[in-house]
Amino acid sequence: MSNFLTYEDRLIIAHMLEEQASFGEIGNTIGKDRTTVAKEIKKYSYDKKVGKPGYPYNACMHRKTCKLKDICGKKECCHPSAYKCSLCSECNLHCPDFEEQLCSVKFKPPYVCNGCADRSGCTLLKHIYAPEDAHILATAAISGARTGILSNEDDIARINGIITPLVKNGQSLHQIYLDHVDDLMCSEKTLYNYVDACLFDVRNIDLPRKVKYRPRYKAPEFKVDRGCRIGRTYQNFEKFIADNPDANVVQTDSVIGRIGGKCLLTIHFVNTSLMLAFLRDANTSASVIRIFNLLDDVLGIKGFDELFPVILTDNGSEFSNPKAIETRDRIPCNRTNVFYCDPSKPYQKGSCEVNHELIRRVLPKGSSFDNLTQEDVFLMMDHINSYKRKKLNNRSPYDAFSFLYGEDLLKKLGCSPVAPEDIILKPKLLKK
Repeated sequence: MSNFLTYEDRLIIAHMLEEQASFGEIGNTIGKDRTTVAKEIKKYSYDKKVGKPGYPYNACMHRKTCKLKDICGKKECCHPSAYKCSLCSECNLHCPDFEEQLCSVKFKPPYVCNGCADRSGCTLLKHIYAPEDAHILATAAISGARTGILSNEDDIARINGIITPLVKNGQSLHQIYLDHVDDLMCSEKTLYNYVDACLFDVRNIDLPRKVKYRPRYKAPEFKVDRGCRIGRTYQNFEKFIADNPDANVVQTDSVIGRIGGKCLLTIHFVNTSLMLAFLRDANTSASVIRIFNLLDDVLGIKGFDELFPVILTDNGSEFSNPKAIETRDRIPCNRTNVFYCDPSKPYQKGSCEVNHELIRRVLPKGSSFDNLTQEDVFLMMDHINSYKRKKLNNRSPYDAFSFLYGEDLLKKLGCSPVAPEDIILKPKLLKK
């Protein structure tokens, strides 16, 4: 039986924290020591900037008496208030008189606000223990501790100094291990693994017998969960949208150039018809994950969560690792929800497919993307996103997106407007 906390244990911890149970009571319930519970909560709890119903986050000690207005100095304030600026979520960022008020709850058991009676009426910075995020981080920490090699650089250099001269004299690793077992301080199998990993000055080609052997059959390593689509079908997507009707839907797909060459990842915001495109060297799952991680870093947690609450995609292999797309390596871990269209039903994400027709005007089917750069792709998408649409009341996707989310996010995404008379949707746009 594992000594690690399970997800069920963490659910119990969160539930009992809401009931204001002590660490000892929680420990007795899950069969762990009270110090284990305390360490778990301290390690995997996180700060969350949330207010109370009708009021945004505000941690200033003067928030109840402050009457200041127009402190940000912006002519076009995103959160104008006719009453006072303390009702604005960005008040603390701009006010010169800001003094943070710290709650003592975070400095004494239970160290979190989960069971606090004043939580519903508090606008201060809250410290939260969430079982889902805690389990993801704990699992990642355990996995990380079990990867890599156990030797440091000095040990590798020392072992290399022992085996390299002897291997070059024609000795086998088995012979070397038998004679220097007390000096090597590792197993014979470890020596072969280190040679395979090219950590020494000798390689497999220097081992006379090993290069004669045919490589052993190794079962395919399925790094991607083959059941990844469970709970992410189109029917699950429809249920999610029914429960969250205001959620912004993002559709993703791939546009292929020459078979085996570079390709595009397209990201289409259905409510504004804005489409992003990113050039990839190969149509792989890793390349898709890297792009979403990059967007997460560029937009920040708040911006990414606002733009990508739900992603609908097809069943291509490049989208076969949804967990890596849905989670980030920092708190809050969950960043989006991925769902899949039914097989052979591209009309279920028809907005994205229709918008690809504009890309094909510039990059006809069968053309190679190998000579393109990301700057070329940005230029093409600027022209496409500046092209006015009837369904947007004769506005361009750029204007619609700017109206809903602001210019700042567009700049972070690398989008720029193009004047109507300068729009080109022909291959000559990218002719150099």
